[in-house]
Amino acid sequence: MSPCLPRPRDRRTLLLAGVGAIFGGRAGAQPAGPRVAAASDLQVALEEIADGFAARGGARPRLSYGSSGQLQQQIRQGAPFDLFFSADETLVLTLAREGWSADEGWVYGRGRLALYVPQGSALAGLPPQQALAAPELKRLALANPDHAPYGRAAQQALQHLGLWATWAPRVVRAENVAQAAQFVATGNADAGLVALALVLAPRYAGRGVHQALPEAWHVPLRQRLVRRKGSGEPARAFDEYLRSAEARAVLRRYGFEA
Repeated sequence: MSPCLPRPRDRRTLLLAGVGAIFGGRAGAQPAGPRVAAASDLQVALEEIADGFAARGGARPRLSYGSSGQLQQQIRQGAPFDLFFSADETLVLTLAREGWSADEGWVYGRGRLALYVPQGSALAGLPPQQALAAPELKRLALANPDHAPYGRAAQQALQHLGLWATWAPRVVRAENVAQAAQFVATGNADAGLVALALVLAPRYAGRGVHQALPEAWHVPLRQRLVRRKGSGEPARAFDEYLRSAEARAVLRRYGFEA
């Protein structure tokens, strides 16, 4: 009896099914990277860290940036993040008390606030306290103090200098500190009070000059990360990598102090 051979259409179906099984198996070998909600001051440093993690065989994290307050709100509303990096540690501690995480996470660094002005600005050679009071300064950008830790720190610095009452009605408010830096870099503001971690990056350093502000002018920006309770192995592995000497060196290079 001759064997029963599949018809051409059946053979094509079997072939496609086999190819799908092969590539499906390959895709399944590498789990999806953890979903990460990160304060926008990490936009440069965390990309480098994620690349380093992926280069060592980890599943590259899927990174989302924003102001810490807005990210915390998204998490409370059910956004499926596995890790949360906050520029204000109290936002993480609140989530921990509410049961989102198994513990309180850990402090990955202390952020610094900087005055950032465009290249060639007359303000560039002035000490920050003089530049912020100079008549040439018409548009000052900062992150919205209502939900952005760097915005609150900027407000506190201006209050320390006795300038907040003057600036409050007319500051250029950004959704987050990265947007505030972008306003300066693109000429939409004469100066900005922004994250040192951003203006140390080439994309900003080449378009402006900066001076770090004294930490005594504002509440310290202690930054903390935490992992969601029940998050999987990729999230745990990335959390562990962040504690490595290699990852810590990247954070230090962008001004995050231990």
